[in-house]
Amino acid sequence: MAQSRSMLPAETGHWWALALRGGVAILFGLAALLRPGIALEALILLFGAYALVDGVFSIVGVFQGTRRGTPRWALLLEGIVGILAGLIAFILPGLTAFALLYLIAAWAIITGVSEIAMAIRLRQEIRGEWALILGGAISVLFGLILAVLPGVGILSLVWLIGVYAIAFGVLLLVTAFQVRGRDEGAGERPSRVT
Repeated sequence: MAQSRSMLPAETGHWWALALRGGVAILFGLAALLRPGIALEALILLFGAYALVDGVFSIVGVFQGTRRGTPRWALLLEGIVGILAGLIAFILPGLTAFALLYLIAAWAIITGVSEIAMAIRLRQEIRGEWALILGGAISVLFGLILAVLPGVGILSLVWLIGVYAIAFGVLLLVTAFQVRGRDEGAGERPSRVT
């Protein structure tokens, strides 16, 4: 018997929100790769916009309500950090490259841990949770590399951010369509034969 859609945690209840997050991440990554010579201030503003959108969609999932006591702390933390990172980028655009680097590193690590925690909770609910786990692991690895190697050139940082955002976005899209397929499958009910 197929489980009803309401059995899925709220953060996956709207597959389109995951897909939109993935699409924004891919666009952000492409912009970083195709325009590596952009000024640091433009990069800060672009990162700020992405972090704000990602944070807002994370928090939307928290307020949709969950069933069976699914913890919401990880998604809430991810959303708050994303929004704060975005606001800091807009309010203080004159940040140095190192400050931006550590801000992005902390955000990526927290986002990655949150995505891994969500995937572990969902492993019984959806297929394809591996994509969310892999996306989270890439995010954590990316954050650690930025934190450990702060001396990388700004051009390398831009390219690294672009590759990371595209990979993370693709994995979010894979997860979104897995959730969408699960939702559509839950709507199909066997007909009764009388």
